[in-house]
Amino acid sequence: MLTKSNIIIAIGIVIVLLGVLSLYFFWNPSQYDFFPKCPFYSVTGIYCAGCGSQRAIHQIINGHILTGIRHNYLLVLVFGVLSYKTLLFVLKKVHHKSYFDVLHIPIATKIILVLVLLFWTLRNIKMFPFTELAP
Repeated sequence: MLTKSNIIIAIGIVIVLLGVLSLYFFWNPSQYDFFPKCPFYSVTGIYCAGCGSQRAIHQIINGHILTGIRHNYLLVLVFGVLSYKTLLFVLKKVHHKSYFDVLHIPIATKIILVLVLLFWTLRNIKMFPFTELAP
């Protein structure tokens, strides 16, 4: 059951999320210095799995979906997982019952981990076609 405090927390989260998304909507992270730079890339010169995500989010929320995805292909997996988890959360709240979560199967976690590590590794190979994975 939704309590008053849960509703207030949910509204606060939505407001913060909309505020952050509005930053990415109006300002391109590649053109402004107030967006944080990747500490892993800054120290090592190697792209991490998240490199390019800020630029990708900017492009996606401005309607340039393919350009955004090209900055970080892993966002497709992230959006898929977040959408799935959000759907399960909403269904649980609406129908007041739990649903089986495929992501809680150990093999699913291992597959996601392997995909992330594989993406992280391949995007740092300086040879075509792997250069297409770089942000």
